Amino acid sequence: MTPDRLADLIRQRAEGQGRFLTALAGPPGAGKSTLAEAVVAALGAGARVVPMDGFHLDDAVLDRMGLRARKGAPETFDVAGFAHLIHRLREEDEVAIPVFDRSMELSRAAADMVLADDQFLVIEGNYLLLNDPPWSALAPAFDLTVWIDVPEAELDRRLMQRWLHHGKTPEAARAWIDGNDMPNIRRTIARSRPADVAIRWL
Repeated sequence: MTPDRLADLIRQRAEGQGRFLTALAGPPGAGKSTLAEAVVAALGAGARVVPMDGFHLDDAVLDRMGLRARKGAPETFDVAGFAHLIHRLREEDEVAIPVFDRSMELSRAAADMVLADDQFLVIEGNYLLLNDPPWSALAPAFDLTVWIDVPEAELDRRLMQRWLHHGKTPEAARAWIDGNDMPNIRRTIARSRPADVAIRWL
């Protein structure tokens, strides 16, 4: 399914409704951000991406928790804060949202705004469909769920490119992928609920 066809499906499902929340989920490296932006572009005015990554716990917090080496794992996000944001998006016209700045490796609070005219929200993140608590409590929150299906070898290749681009040495990138990204990939694939729509995004 192309971004244009997914945008058409969202419009069809949203007809006669108010704000429509689409969950776009997939493992690390699946291309969630790229696909979300393409779908929002296809939807046009009144569409906006809402990234889950704005709820990364800060490195200082992860250090205190002993989880710095697992940054990006399900337990390294403020899930309660993210769930509260989803509730606000249902109840309030205008909502400030945090955005993760990968160049600084931290989340910037209130870095973007969902406005009253934003009807189509494409919420993207690794764990939106994860069937483990507390993530599983998000299940009723979305009007449409989409899973991005990418082979593990391709995810590995993309993640290597990502980390080299962000300044890691090949050795450090390999160690991070094997020790952190790949366990997150396998957990996400094994433990996510089936989506309404699955997309092969290569």
